[in-house]
Amino acid sequence: MFGFFKKKKLDENSPAFRMMMAQKVSGKHIKYVTERIDDNDNVIGREGSLCLRNGELLVFASADILFRAKAEELQISELMSLDGVILTGPDLEHEGKVRTIIAYYLYYR
Repeated sequence: MFGFFKKKKLDENSPAFRMMMAQKVSGKHIKYVTERIDDNDNVIGREGSLCLRNGELLVFASADILFRAKAEELQISELMSLDGVILTGPDLEHEGKVRTIIAYYLYYR
């Protein structure tokens, strides 16, 4: 009886979960984007958006594509404040180099 109300938790490493997260963040407007290198976060772009196209998640900012990765290979996690998202995976714009990008959302008041 009690098991009837239990929610099935998705595996965070499954392609279905990763695609679901990519769809969730797609269309968000970005205030700025940083790249995490070792323990430093460097600003690499401002004013842009996240877009899911043909199974790839693209990060547009500063009138350029800063990051492009296949959604099913990308680790996506939201910040605890829900003010942004952390993307880690092979960047197709930079020859498949694994990068960690943090995109901070733009909020309208």
